[in-house]
Amino acid sequence: MRAGAIQMTSGRDVERNLDAAATLIAAAVRERAELVVLPENFSFLGAEDAERLAAAERPGRGPAQDFLAAQSRLHAIWLVGGTIPIKNPGGRASSRSLLFDPQGTCVAAYDKIHLFDVNVPDDSGEKYRESATTVPGTAIAAAATPLGRIGMAVCYDLRFPALFHRLSVAGMDILTLPAAFTVPTGRVHWQPLLQARAIESLTYVVASAQWGEHAGGRKTYGHSMIVSPWGEILAELPSGTGVVSADLDMIRQGEIRAKFPVLEHRREL
Repeated sequence: MRAGAIQMTSGRDVERNLDAAATLIAAAVRERAELVVLPENFSFLGAEDAERLAAAERPGRGPAQDFLAAQSRLHAIWLVGGTIPIKNPGGRASSRSLLFDPQGTCVAAYDKIHLFDVNVPDDSGEKYRESATTVPGTAIAAAATPLGRIGMAVCYDLRFPALFHRLSVAGMDILTLPAAFTVPTGRVHWQPLLQARAIESLTYVVASAQWGEHAGGRKTYGHSMIVSPWGEILAELPSGTGVVSADLDMIRQGEIRAKFPVLEHRREL
């Protein structure tokens, strides 16, 4: 089975973002990808988190959700829709990742649990308060599919291993991770964290990232990549927009898990 990770430079124009995503999904399909993952904020990325509220869609309805359903059905693929802002009562939105099947049906949804409220510790002066406009999720998502059990997480979640322990206990075979990592944190943490998540759960990781400069001068790190259960980098796109793809050998994954049964050795402390 082949997976594709899409790298984008999204902005404020939803229609333009969706057109770019459609082109890149088609490119992934030409590379024979059956599972395609879009980055965080693929349909809208403004200068301020508050702008997301204006672009928020109702659950089950809206341009980005309709786009995902149509694209998955058109290409007969499994499609992870990065994240979309979804309206919630109370004025804030969820940052929701959606999994669509090849018939265009949404079969799983995950609301980002860990919100990015940080002052980036370097000289960039970057500050983020995602919780000001976003409601944190409360539940994991690990969907059974013919490709394997697909676990869902988003960007800042990557730093919290307890989430991935729970996904592993739920039987995750493939982790999908849409992201928009900052440049300072990406340089030092992105690759080792992805490898750690792959190694500790003996899972494939398909990580799709934003790259480049966005509205307001925000810069994202890129380096979309696919990592094997043994921590090997199977494919990577350091910069630019595009697609990386790789074969996910589920038989080999089963052999690794049988020979190196760390998942069976876990103890609750």
